[in-house]
Amino acid sequence: MTTEVVTFGCRLNAYESEVIREKALSAGLTNAAIFNTCAVTAEAERQARQAIRKYRRENPDAKIIVTGCSAQISPETYSKMPEVDQILGNREKMEEKYFLPLPDHERVIVNDIMFIKETAEHLIAGFDGKARGFIQVQNGCNHRCTFCTIPYGRGNSRSVPLWVIVDQTRLLLEKGFKEKPAKVKTFFRKGIAGAWKDEMPEDLVKQICTDHAE
Repeated sequence: MTTEVVTFGCRLNAYESEVIREKALSAGLTNAAIFNTCAVTAEAERQARQAIRKYRRENPDAKIIVTGCSAQISPETYSKMPEVDQILGNREKMEEKYFLPLPDHERVIVNDIMFIKETAEHLIAGFDGKARGFIQVQNGCNHRCTFCTIPYGRGNSRSVPLWVIVDQTRLLLEKGFKEKPAKVKTFFRKGIAGAWKDEMPEDLVKQICTDHAE
């Protein structure tokens, strides 16, 4: 049995789930399910717990790993669930070593995400079973809005290096993910304007659009 990645929440989670899938495959993880959770609403967290319990009933011998924002913010919630074998934080889920089938892994590996100053530089080949692709341009948030959990699950704001954004965009377009160039440009602007202030890489964005214009 191969490893299944179950995604809850935002497009960034969808992107990271593809990274997780590739890392788990490279690590040789089999007969497992990785739940990439969301913490934006209580309902999203409830659905994740429900899905975990259902998966365990249907797959009693599989390994269950829980990660994502809910696991980062409330690891104790999942550590109390007998269905869960391992809990990984949002930083740890992006590292292959935590998916290696080693017997000496700690059950809960969730570190303080507020000290993270950079984004992981991963390139993915595509999105399993999906026609649309997403590109990570930024992670985290510096604001502390009253009812928002994002900073506590994602850490402070940090941008993806420009060359990674460009290479990932080109790779997905070459793989057949035909997002319109204008939308790509808008996505770039919304994603990095806040973190990079006024330093917009218009020339490189235009080059991507020109190279792959229909």
